[in-house]
Amino acid sequence: MTVNKIFFYCAFLVVTSFSFAAQSANDLDSVRIWAAPESTRVVFDLSQAPEYDSFTLTGPDRLVVDIKNASNKVKLDKLSNNSKLIKRIRVSSPPVKGTLRLVLDLTKPIKSNLFTLSPTPPYGNRLVVDLDDSFSEEARAKTTIHSSGTNRDIIIAIDAGHGGEDPGSIGPSGMYEKRVVLDISKRLADKINATPGMQAVMTRTGDYFVDLNRRSELARRSKADLLLSIHADAFTSPQPRGASVWVLSMRRADSELGRLLEQTEKHSELLGGVGDIIQNSDVEKYLVQTLIDMQKNNSMVMSNDIAKDILRDLGSVTHLHKKAPEAASLAVLKAADIPSILIETGFISNPGEEKLLINRNHQQKLANAIHKGVIRYFENNPPSGTLVAQRTNTKHKVKSGESLSLIARRYGVSVDGIKKANNLKSDTVRIGQQLIIPRA
Repeated sequence: MTVNKIFFYCAFLVVTSFSFAAQSANDLDSVRIWAAPESTRVVFDLSQAPEYDSFTLTGPDRLVVDIKNASNKVKLDKLSNNSKLIKRIRVSSPPVKGTLRLVLDLTKPIKSNLFTLSPTPPYGNRLVVDLDDSFSEEARAKTTIHSSGTNRDIIIAIDAGHGGEDPGSIGPSGMYEKRVVLDISKRLADKINATPGMQAVMTRTGDYFVDLNRRSELARRSKADLLLSIHADAFTSPQPRGASVWVLSMRRADSELGRLLEQTEKHSELLGGVGDIIQNSDVEKYLVQTLIDMQKNNSMVMSNDIAKDILRDLGSVTHLHKKAPEAASLAVLKAADIPSILIETGFISNPGEEKLLINRNHQQKLANAIHKGVIRYFENNPPSGTLVAQRTNTKHKVKSGESLSLIARRYGVSVDGIKKANNLKSDTVRIGQQLIIPRA
């Protein structure tokens, strides 16, 4: 063998060794399991973007995930697992050398969805496995509320922001927004459930992420009359403080704070995963869109009115950042058929307010104030067929752009019924006029 041949052979070995090392450099650094009532998310934290394949097996039920050119650094038998869908996660013999084969032993046949997420602080490269049991008849029966008929409860959907993969904003002491808002949401739910004629449903009850589009869907499945999304604000400097209430804007937010809020929602989508794409293939799409627009306009009017009531009571227990409702284009507010409000309970980025938001007494005061504003609105504007409507004399103050027919449609009563209750001789009403709304 000549000197040149020896040199090229050695060079080949060096290049091959480096190539193999590079291909084997993807390490599985940690595994996190986020269990929700109807689903489970498993997150594999990796040192590089993964190449992977997956398939399912039966007898028993398993999901097999093969990650190419990867190695395991996690003690899988020590994982914290509170999922009802996963028995355990283990390593199995790989199909080829260098592949990491992970097996999820499942408790039942389940729908799975796998996708990768690029680095988004505080996380790096991730392979996400979503297991969804929400389409089973058992799951639907547990989450659907039958609220039709007379004397029904007013249903308030409470959405604790962020959760699971998505911590939300982080305060100066390291407190996560997702924890604070869940505490406040649970206190608010307790207040609503203790109110005769009202019932609360929560989009999440623990530390897990719920897709932004799905939050509205959960409220819709529960036949909610109102969706309240609870958050804690943050800014680029520690000075801003105070609570605020947000409603849907049909265009991008004008204020810097509103733009930051919209950017934060996009960040949540990146942390929590990709949302579902809503498609409408109805041949009558123009008629459908017209009806949706009418519902949305009515919901936006109601949202703004309820937001004012909530702000009035929040101002009695905490500083207000803004004394009037603000508007932003946020996914959680976009349900056309459900009045929806996002409540920022304070600035977690402000050291003083972070301490308040952690304080149990202050959390209860915030919950009490939100509850009081909601109660006042629905006592003055009870939905037809509810228990609250049966025990309340409904009054309505005419606003700009409202007609007698629009008001009648909103309350589910006839125009003649309103005219008779108010001794009206014509269909004409004036702005600011107080009308008694008869029971349907």
